[in-house]
This record gives sequence, structure tokens and C-alpha cells, in this order.
Amino acid sequence: MAKTAEKVREFRAEARFQRTSPQKAKLVLDLIKGQRVETALTTVAFTKKRIAPVVEKVLRSAVQNANYLSQEQGFDLDVDNLYVKQAVANEGPRMKRIRPAPMGRAFRYQRRLAHIIVTVAERRSGANAATDATETSTSAKKAGTKKTAAKKPAAKKTATKPAAKKAPAKKAAAK
Repeated sequence: MAKTAEKVREFRAEARFQRTSPQKAKLVLDLIKGQRVETALTTVAFTKKRIAPVVEKVLRSAVQNANYLSQEQGFDLDVDNLYVKQAVANEGPRMKRIRPAPMGRAFRYQRRLAHIIVTVAERRSGANAATDATETSTSAKKAGTKKTAAKKPAAKKTATKPAAKKAPAKKAAAK
């Protein structure tokens, strides 16, 4: 039986120069990584972070990109079978600002910007899904496995002499 090497297509969308730090955007993006698109949209819709509507817009754009390219290039794509393959918030340029400080001084601070990138792909169906599952489980095991030192049994403690008693403190002379 010959295997056909069918490449899984990925579709991406990005929102650049968003006025939030990448760390805050990652909090929302981590919620949707690996989820089906429908579930991810529901999750983002009910997330109470300020960047959530932007992430939802980017996710919808990635799905529309997938839909458009499948029609344009004439390949069969099941939009219901899409999942969020990758969701990343990269750091953009920083805006340097100055805040007035006491006694005529000034403090500098930086406003961070983020580039949000969402990639969706179609889940493989049938026999290919089984290989996908094994690939993801082995990669998860590799990522989760850390080298740990083997626990050695506690060595027997040798007998030690008890600590010598301290001499009582001298009493102050009564006046």
C-alpha cells in the first residue's frame, strides 16, 4: 500500500503593532492553542482581557484566509475541521516615553507593542490522524520530560557527640 505524502496546509493571519505587551497577549493566546476553531472563538469571546477582541479578529481572519485560498486554488478544505496550530505574540518596537519626576527630574519608561500571529491548519482524517496523535504525544513527552537526578537513598548518619553545655551567664551584681 503506497502512502501519499499529502502536505497539511497552514493558513495564517497577523495583527501587527498592537498596543499591549506580548506577555499579556500570550495569556489569551495560550487559551486557544491546539483547540478547534469553533471552540477557540467561543473561548476568546468570553475572555475578559482587553486584547481578546483583537485575538478573535485575527482568528476569524485566518479562517477566512483558509476559506478564500481553498476556493482560489481549488482544493477541498473542510472549514469545520480547522484547528489553531500556532498562536504567537512577538515583541514589536518599543515606544520610549518620559514621565515627570520630583525635583525637575524625569523617569523613562517603555510602552511595549506586540505582533499577534495565529496559524490554523486542517486536522488530518482517517489513518493520518493516528500518526498525528502519536507525533504530538511524543513531542509532548519530550517537552515535558526533564533530566532529573536519580534519588539516592539517604546515607546513614554517623553518631555525633552531643553539644557541650554552655556555662551559665554571670549575673549582674545587685546595687
